[in-house]
Amino acid sequence: MGEKCCTPKSEGRSFWVFFFSDKRDFLRLFISGIFLLSGLLWRGNPFLLGKLFLLGAYFIAGYPVLYKAVRGLWRRQWFDENFLMSIATLGALYIGALTEAVGVMLFYSIGEYLQDLSVDRARSTVRSLLEAQPRFANVLKDGILRVVPPQEVEVGDLLLVRAGEAIPVDGIVLEGESLVDASPLTGEPKPVMVRPGVKVLAGFLNREGVLKIQATEKYKDTSISRIMELVERASERKARVERFITAFARIYTPSVVLLAVFLAVFPPLAGWGSFSLWFYKALILLVISCPCALVLSIPLSYFIGIGFAAKRGLLFKGSQSLDALAGIKNVVFDKTGTLTEGSFRVREIKEEPPFDREELLEYVTHLESFSNHPIARSIVEAYKPEAKYSVVQVQEIPGMGIRGVVGKRAVHVGNDDLLHKMGIRHRNEVCKLPGVVHVAVDEKYAGYIELGDALKHQAIDTVKELNKMGIQIYLLTGDSAEEAAKIAGELGIKHFYAGLLPEDKFRILREEVMAKGLTAFIGDGINDAPAIAQADVGIAIGTSSSHAAIETADVVIVDGNPWRVYEAIKIAKLVRRVTLENIVLVLGIKAIFMVLGIAGGTSIWEAVFADVGVALLSVLNTLKIWSLRKKLST
Repeated sequence: MGEKCCTPKSEGRSFWVFFFSDKRDFLRLFISGIFLLSGLLWRGNPFLLGKLFLLGAYFIAGYPVLYKAVRGLWRRQWFDENFLMSIATLGALYIGALTEAVGVMLFYSIGEYLQDLSVDRARSTVRSLLEAQPRFANVLKDGILRVVPPQEVEVGDLLLVRAGEAIPVDGIVLEGESLVDASPLTGEPKPVMVRPGVKVLAGFLNREGVLKIQATEKYKDTSISRIMELVERASERKARVERFITAFARIYTPSVVLLAVFLAVFPPLAGWGSFSLWFYKALILLVISCPCALVLSIPLSYFIGIGFAAKRGLLFKGSQSLDALAGIKNVVFDKTGTLTEGSFRVREIKEEPPFDREELLEYVTHLESFSNHPIARSIVEAYKPEAKYSVVQVQEIPGMGIRGVVGKRAVHVGNDDLLHKMGIRHRNEVCKLPGVVHVAVDEKYAGYIELGDALKHQAIDTVKELNKMGIQIYLLTGDSAEEAAKIAGELGIKHFYAGLLPEDKFRILREEVMAKGLTAFIGDGINDAPAIAQADVGIAIGTSSSHAAIETADVVIVDGNPWRVYEAIKIAKLVRRVTLENIVLVLGIKAIFMVLGIAGGTSIWEAVFADVGVALLSVLNTLKIWSLRKKLST
């Protein structure tokens, strides 16, 4: 039952179901085709039955186009593709080219139908996000289960989520274990096991057991709510290329209409041929010049790019962000929470003879289990001690560490200052190591445990791939120079700045990095918000990012995986390439056919291909953006 609920409605749908999805339009075009064939068969009938069939075919196929043209005239939107197609086919009817008029209108309408199907398929990605939005919440209060809209859930409410239901708000699992489908938000297809204490996000789908969850966010502050807001806002903010195409069509279309009028009138008046010949050429010019291929394919490429990115947990606030990211030259990373996990992890354990590693760990974990310091908790969690020794006389030494008697031995655990205070001899190079906890046993140096912020999964691969793309990478952090150098070395980052305040990050980004080209800044905290806002493309990483970072960012990475930065740039570059290909393809073919049409080397049938055919080719070329699904690793 849970599996069924989690299956997208579009999965398993065959090509033919997709092709016949709009039954009314398909039936209309099918009947128009039957009328056209009947008209061709009855064309010589003396009762004009053939012409009636052809006229019927024309109006059945073309009435939506004619209606839109008339509505456009009423609204003073005169020069769109519907107006051009209506003028061209009505002109063909006027000069007696009935069969050609019907063929042009039917072929154009079929092309529009196929384009609409392609656009609908492209929109399915965003539609799947809409379907992931939770519709209700089961709230447990005073032993009573109430079903309420997610918007009414308050922080602290106890929620019950059954198998097959969507988690309504962000929260913490209190009871139950289950596999959840996180793909609507993160793009990861593999189900995730959740247990008590694990954070879950609104929009995750519960696939198996029953979960009790405590709400930690109101619905308006949840990840899925922010995602939908960003996707909706993205369609309202156009890229530079999109704005160019819109402005281009407003100038281009009336210019072509005036050229067609000139072509129909001036040559016959100059005695260079008959009126009907030049009028026919003018009609060909109108059909060829229709800008619908550009007007359709350019926004479609950005829409598919944004939708595809959203499916992978990359949320663009506008297509102009996608456009800017395609030309990015510099990528600047914050460290903590961006390239690293933001929590202490044991990196290395180094014992000093005669002590061995196990002995060192036993002494440290027994003593540190009495401390609440974050470093102590990290060590104890990494190496959970068994109660082997008694621990007495425990004393915290503020700013230095902790001491006590473990078994029958005096143990000191702390920083370099503690060693100097105790007068314990150790090598100078050891005291300079960053993130080190030193251990002394019976006033003899026993070794050290090095702790640090663990690198995020795929952080090294991300930097490596960005370097291959020729992008300069910078690391800006508030940590010490030693820690920054260590992380930069592990990642292969050549340029790094340490010990920075938020205003320092802002200054370095503006004065030193952005002067070298388009720059993206990736961060997660409120201290990163000024730099995110300043960068050409600001990226907030992780849904736990501060509201300030998310609000000022141009892109949000939902799952916090730095690899998505590489994916975002790859998607942006492909969208730009497809867009430029479509512009060259459309304008090139139309220019060739315009010259041939004026010279008399083409008919209205070839003109139809130049218009509808090139529009379909541009749409098909746009759909190759989906090919990235196989190339991008998860």
